[in-house]
Amino acid sequence: MSKKEGFLTKEGYKVKNWKKRWFVLGNQTLNYYTNQKSLKRVLGVIRLEEIISVSWCQSKRKDQCLKVVTPRRVYYLIPESQESGDEWKAAIEHQSAVVQGKVVEPEKQAPAGEKVTVASFDFLTVIGQGSFGKVVQVRQKGTGDIFAMKILNKKNIVDRGEVEHTRAEKNILMKVSHPFLMKLHYSFQDADNLYLVMDFINGGELFFHLQNERRFSNERARFYAAEICLAMAHLHSQGIIYRDLKPENLLVDSAGHIKVTDFGLSKEGLQDNARTRTFCGTPEYLAPEVLEAKAYTKAVDWWSVGTLIFEMLTGLPPFYCEDVQKMYSLKMTAELTIPDYVTQEAADIIKRFLDRNPETRLKELEAIEKHVWFKGIDWEKLLHKEIEPPYIPHVAKDSTILIDEAFTKMDVNETLTTGELGSAGGKVDQFEGFTYNPKKKV
Repeated sequence: MSKKEGFLTKEGYKVKNWKKRWFVLGNQTLNYYTNQKSLKRVLGVIRLEEIISVSWCQSKRKDQCLKVVTPRRVYYLIPESQESGDEWKAAIEHQSAVVQGKVVEPEKQAPAGEKVTVASFDFLTVIGQGSFGKVVQVRQKGTGDIFAMKILNKKNIVDRGEVEHTRAEKNILMKVSHPFLMKLHYSFQDADNLYLVMDFINGGELFFHLQNERRFSNERARFYAAEICLAMAHLHSQGIIYRDLKPENLLVDSAGHIKVTDFGLSKEGLQDNARTRTFCGTPEYLAPEVLEAKAYTKAVDWWSVGTLIFEMLTGLPPFYCEDVQKMYSLKMTAELTIPDYVTQEAADIIKRFLDRNPETRLKELEAIEKHVWFKGIDWEKLLHKEIEPPYIPHVAKDSTILIDEAFTKMDVNETLTTGELGSAGGKVDQFEGFTYNPKKKV
């Protein structure tokens, strides 16, 4: 439901022309469209969580103008009247304050002292299952907001020695904030389980779309790769190696943008060229230095990016073989063969990412952005989701139609059955400090 909508005249970003656009202020974003009849084609998105200030100023057109400041761009918007402008200013300021936790909307405010727990949500549909538990689509009571809740069984985590990986996943989710990375809204626990409440993303796994289409067009692969590069670079800037980049861990949202999910194999605390040695990841995407049991850096993620680009354009990862050991051998010694239908520009960036020497491998974001394959991409607009995706899923906001029926047909009421998920086994103290509630006032 929109908080406010109407026409504003917007200044262009690089070409400083002015165009009348239909703006819609929602719960999390301020979107703009060509007009009120073209709401299926968003031209741009201003994330309310990024807004620093909204103020009146004098524009170059000598009109009273609203100046909306974000970390990466300043938007200039001319309202149809002073009164309309005052209304827009107040509405944007209020909703951005709500999103940033500076004010709580009365209709969404929980009773004093109430904690966020399992009882705060209605369970709707099972949307995933792993070795430690399930992922469920949930609706938060009182707000109606839809989330994905990851439920992890403590006993399974302890028995498999995954306590540190689980804590790291939660810490990383709590730390990062980026348009193409999954966002954590809450985390909490009870005697048996850990709960991570995250964005609900329902446009399907990239793996699902790639299977359906066998391979992507150059344009579509380049768009996804560019968003993934920004996500990886942001993680690296925070001292995090991702270590599990693959189509199954990349979701497409309902607007057609990428969301990187599942940080279970990620490692934090690695600044600059710091190294680690843990052998982990998915065989097809492992860098040579990992296979050689060498200490490795964040460069391993860029090898995985090259592997993913190759797979998006051809349908299979490079050096692929059903015999894993043979695949490892090919990855270490075989010549990289790229099909002729892959453009020269795409082939070049694949080769530079799949450089067996991590020192000379393409890995600096500035150099990546300047590569000829990405020519024509406005990286600022891309970061702000102002470039229309080449593919937009035909899916309603809360729909689960693109999620595997093997999950959605499960009985959601059995999700919290203790007999199914097991007992914590007296290991609760190992998860001390797991709770995260950024909206709770201290």
